[in-house]
Amino acid sequence: MALFRGLRPLKKWRYLGVYGPDVQMCVGIARIGGAFQAFWAVHNRTTDAFRDRAALWPIGHFDHNSARFDGVDVLYERAGVPIEVVSPHGKHLIWTRKTPVHVTGTIDGVAIASCGLVDESAGHHARVTRWSWSAGCGTSESGAAVTWNLVDGVHDSPINSERTLWVDGVPQEVGPVEFATDLSRVAGIEFHAEAERARHDRMILIDSKYRQPFGTFTGSIAGITLRNGYGVMERHDVRW
Repeated sequence: MALFRGLRPLKKWRYLGVYGPDVQMCVGIARIGGAFQAFWAVHNRTTDAFRDRAALWPIGHFDHNSARFDGVDVLYERAGVPIEVVSPHGKHLIWTRKTPVHVTGTIDGVAIASCGLVDESAGHHARVTRWSWSAGCGTSESGAAVTWNLVDGVHDSPINSERTLWVDGVPQEVGPVEFATDLSRVAGIEFHAEAERARHDRMILIDSKYRQPFGTFTGSIAGITLRNGYGVMERHDVRW
């Protein structure tokens, strides 16, 4: 994609979420035009320790199959069929690809073999963009591995959206969803927050207000009842 479409700068990011019973983690790289930001957060559920960091330069190493930084050394590989969506947003197009992954390695000394999700996105988003998002992994009552990606605000048309539930790696689209204002519920699942990454960045042309709590989920998605579920909710309100 071009760096600019008219006055709209290109926004693009890559994000890895690791969602499991012992440790939950996210790491990301985002670019807006020529500006850069890297971030990560780790929640150790055993000790209830939480730490995060953001910087305007690379922090550690993060590529298409590994992440290494400050106590984290993990590899990840595809664990399901990716979904890819292109949608109009304002006057221009935006794109995303979501991929379930299997993650192995160590996080803060804890050996993990966990599931997760990779979010790769790009586009010339509208000046004002708002979304609510949830991603997570778990096991169904029948013992199947489940991963979900739910959203309202971007790529959220009634059909051909990015809303997806993977069951044993096979994707199926989920219908439109509504998020509770306090991020305690979405699409028939209840969220129980345990730790939160939150930022409010004010810059010359950018004002970004962001919340991403980590926690657990109970309930059902698209008729699939969770035996257990781990992941995040998110709300992002940005002028960029």
